[in-house]
Amino acid sequence: MDGRLTASLVLKRGAAARVGLERAALLEAIADTGSLAAAARQLGLSYKGAWDAVQVLNNLFDAPLVEAAPGGRSGGAAALTPRGRAVIAGFRRVEAEIAAALARLETGLAGAPDDDLGAFWSLGLKTSARNALRGTVTAVRADAVSGEVDLALGQGAAITAILTRRSIDDLALTPGRAAIALIKSGFVILGAFRTGPSGSNRIAGIVASRDDGSEASEIALDIGGGKTLIAALPRNLARQAPQTIAVGDRVTAWIDPAHVILAVE
Repeated sequence: MDGRLTASLVLKRGAAARVGLERAALLEAIADTGSLAAAARQLGLSYKGAWDAVQVLNNLFDAPLVEAAPGGRSGGAAALTPRGRAVIAGFRRVEAEIAAALARLETGLAGAPDDDLGAFWSLGLKTSARNALRGTVTAVRADAVSGEVDLALGQGAAITAILTRRSIDDLALTPGRAAIALIKSGFVILGAFRTGPSGSNRIAGIVASRDDGSEASEIALDIGGGKTLIAALPRNLARQAPQTIAVGDRVTAWIDPAHVILAVE
C-alpha cells in the first residue's frame, strides 16, 4: 500500500462554502470553453454530471458561481460569474503554497506511527441526499425536547426544519449561523400532483429540467438565487400525468419540516 501523504485542496473563506480540486477544474473548463457540454467533454464527464455539479455549486455558495442554460448534450452555454472567477483565482493562488506546506509536513511526519494521524481520516462527508441547500439561520424556536429552525435560502425562499433540542445545541444553531439543508428528492412533493401535509414548507419555483426514467421522473426547480431543488416523482404518478409538469412551468414544492436535515461546517 502506498504510504505517501496526499491531500485534496479545499478553499474556504469565513462562512462561505468550500470548493475542491474537481469542482475547480470544472469551473476553469467552463471559463475556457464557454460551454457546459464542452467543459464536460474536456473533463470526461457526462453532460448531466456536469450540470448537476453546477447546480450543487450554485446551491452551496452565497452567490452563484456559474450562469448556465441547459441545452442538452450538444449545447449548454455557460459562463463564470464574478464570484466564480474570484473563487478560482483564490484557489490557484493558494494551491502553490499548499503544495509547499504539504512537502514540509510529509518531511516532519516521516517515521511517525499511522495512529498519530489516523483519528481524523474518516471526517470526510458524502451524502446521498439529492438536495443540499446552503442558507442562514433566521430563527430558532425550541423547548426542552425539540424545536424548529428557520433557514433563509435567498431570494425570499426559506425552509423550516424540525430537530431535537440536543441537535440544535450540538450544531450551535443560532440566528446568523450558516447551515446546509439536506433533503432527499423523494421527500419533495410537487403541488401539481398533490398537496403537502399541514405545516409543510412551501417553495415556489420554475421547472428548469425534467428527466424521465423507468422508475421515476427527476424534476429540477429553479427556486431563485441560483439555487435548484430536485424532486423525484414516482413512476405511478408520472404515468398518471406524464405531461403535467414541463420545463418553464411554475410549480410549488412541499417539504415536511421533519424531512429536512441540517448540517454545519
